[in-house]
Amino acid sequence: MTLAKRIIPCLDVAGGRVVKGVNFKDLVDAGDPVELAKFYGEAGADELTFLDISASVEDRSTTLDIVSRTAEQVFIPLTVGGGIRAASDVDQLLRAGADKVGVNTAAINRPQLINEISDRFGDQVLVLSVDARRSKTESGFEVTTHGGRTGTGLDAFAWIADATSRGVGEILLNSMDADGTRAGFDTEMISRVRSITQVPLIASGGAGKVEDFARALEAGADALLAASVFHFGTFSIQEVKAHLAQRGYSVRQ
Repeated sequence: MTLAKRIIPCLDVAGGRVVKGVNFKDLVDAGDPVELAKFYGEAGADELTFLDISASVEDRSTTLDIVSRTAEQVFIPLTVGGGIRAASDVDQLLRAGADKVGVNTAAINRPQLINEISDRFGDQVLVLSVDARRSKTESGFEVTTHGGRTGTGLDAFAWIADATSRGVGEILLNSMDADGTRAGFDTEMISRVRSITQVPLIASGGAGKVEDFARALEAGADALLAASVFHFGTFSIQEVKAHLAQRGYSVRQ
């Protein structure tokens, strides 16, 4: 059976509001996270991703109140990321209504965190968030942290191989070069990551036209995440799904 391709709106939250910019800079307000979550739940989103993009920068945990209020409004899987440093943080988020959690900065600083979360809760709850950009590493891609502000010098492909061996259920692959540009997903990076792992791959960064979503699937993505094109009404989730269905992809209506 062919699994349906998933369309996932992303709520980048800072200061209690959904924001969007280009390469995580020049952020503009895109609305209330709870209201937007409810809207997307009713608009045909397959899942929802909630990223507290200022949590790591401000060295604090994710805002549980917003997560719990968001979870009350949506009846589709909810992934929450930002500021997760310990298995106890995951426990709190799951109790607040999250279905999955995303880790990035803390896992890079201490990779054993992946093992601890996976061993305690199962790898199906764990999404590895990889903010990668072109750089002078062995693969040509480097992992960044703190919303793309900080380069790590860590080769993105080596990190993905290490992290997946420790136990992650999905990879959220975000192109920092393409993020917010609406110039299309980074299909080269998607296809190269697909060649080194069988873990389900969520492509993020660069959606600008409905055709971009099909190209990312052709490159090897299993799910597609976007923010500004949905927040600002460039096109709807249903328009994306209709285009994918026309191209022969299985989607949930």
